[in-house]
Amino acid sequence: MSPSGAEFEDLADRLLRRRSGDTARVVVGVVGVPGAGKSTFTEALDRTLGSVAASVPMDGYHLADVELERLGLRDRKGAPETFDAYGYVALLARIRARPAHVVYAPGFERELEQPIAGAIPIGPEPDVVITEGNYLLLDRPEWRDVRSCLDEVWFVHTDDETRMRRLVDRHVRFGKSPEFATRWVERVDAPNARMIQETRDKADVLVDLTSWQGGEGKSEIHS
Repeated sequence: MSPSGAEFEDLADRLLRRRSGDTARVVVGVVGVPGAGKSTFTEALDRTLGSVAASVPMDGYHLADVELERLGLRDRKGAPETFDAYGYVALLARIRARPAHVVYAPGFERELEQPIAGAIPIGPEPDVVITEGNYLLLDRPEWRDVRSCLDEVWFVHTDDETRMRRLVDRHVRFGKSPEFATRWVERVDAPNARMIQETRDKADVLVDLTSWQGGEGKSEIHS
């Protein structure tokens, strides 16, 4: 699914209009439940904006499996407590400050299901940085400061049937059996999705990616 159409261009223009012309940098968050299409949407937005933009995922702050084992959280991987939220906030603050040097962010390798340190360089040039993840609006002590680092947060969503199918397919593609993948989605991803869905009304913009599949998009802007 590749978002397209006039609505998508309007959203890209919205970010460009926020640029102030001084050294300030626009940092926008893209949030949604697992499987909603955050990464696809962010990648398309990044490509559309070109050299003025860069993107960085929250997923780079997954705790490594060895630490999840130590904490007894390996079977909850993807839940809020399985991320280094404070580290993610520190990264966003550095990016927002726009230093004259490169800021290196961690990436996430899906085939390994592990974070990769220093994988994403964010230089001083981009005026816009897009970050995507599940918990950008979560009201917990370790996550609250994420919102203060972001100029706007956009909540993307799609229909549940498509989203669930994507999740199962993703888990299977990266090594899980269909049966295990289905159980994981029901036991781990579904509760996380309900938690994230409860933060939807805090977003500045709602983007319906179900409609994007038909070549048109819908967005609702909150004042």
